[in-house]
Amino acid sequence: MTSWLQVTPLAVILIALFALPMILFLAVSFFDYDRTGIYPAFILDNYHDLVSSPSTLRVYGSSLKFAFIVWAITLFLGFNIAWFLIFHVRSGKVRAVLFLACAIPFWTSGIIRTIAWIPFLGRNGAFNQLLMALHVTTKPLEFLLFSDFAVVITYVHLFTLLMVGPVANSLAKIDPALLEAARDAGASRWQTMVSVVFPLAKTGIALGSILVFTQVMGDYFVVKQMSGGQSASIVSALSTEIAAMQYPPAAASAMVLVVFVAVMVAGLMRIVDVRRELVQ
Repeated sequence: MTSWLQVTPLAVILIALFALPMILFLAVSFFDYDRTGIYPAFILDNYHDLVSSPSTLRVYGSSLKFAFIVWAITLFLGFNIAWFLIFHVRSGKVRAVLFLACAIPFWTSGIIRTIAWIPFLGRNGAFNQLLMALHVTTKPLEFLLFSDFAVVITYVHLFTLLMVGPVANSLAKIDPALLEAARDAGASRWQTMVSVVFPLAKTGIALGSILVFTQVMGDYFVVKQMSGGQSASIVSALSTEIAAMQYPPAAASAMVLVVFVAVMVAGLMRIVDVRRELVQ
């Protein structure tokens, strides 16, 4: 009884703020609609139009492209930063200061940090001015802003720390004696990473991957601002449908996105028992 009483407040919050809205979205996704309103029904047209529309498939492909590119870059950067902080910085105080330095940008709004890239990457921005001053190029680089490159750079800046934290937490639990034993057994650095470090750090990698992937899939502000309207995301398409009061197709798109992300997270959970690993 005590356990039920302890879990009840959280259960009430999750049911009221997550479960009930999801049920509502699911119901509306089967409704019919026209220019004057929406009508209760049970039709599959919204889902059929979603999976058969070339524009919708391109939007989903664009979001997945950004998600996988950003995931790969943040994993590479996050793992190396975490490795440096855990195994090369001996002082706990210095490690805390360095980690705090990584986190300081997160004290400001993500919107501000996104917009700050515009004057830096712009045609007459600081980066182009630096390149021309160093005679690396004779004219400003046009691809730096309002492009897929700008979107990826901004995402990496925003979400790398989401990978650093979980990976660093997993690496901190690795006994350095295991690395010494692997080297004494004749393992190369790469063999040590593959056979010892990666298996022991898989929980942090999985958690960081979930955080980064879901954030990219659920964002539309960065794509809208940094691509100059040349790229789109699933959520930006949802916003357009909602603005046009096309609620049933928007609800169908939302449900497909939720299911897709849930399947991805469930797949990672089957690879890594996150709950068991976190308890240890």
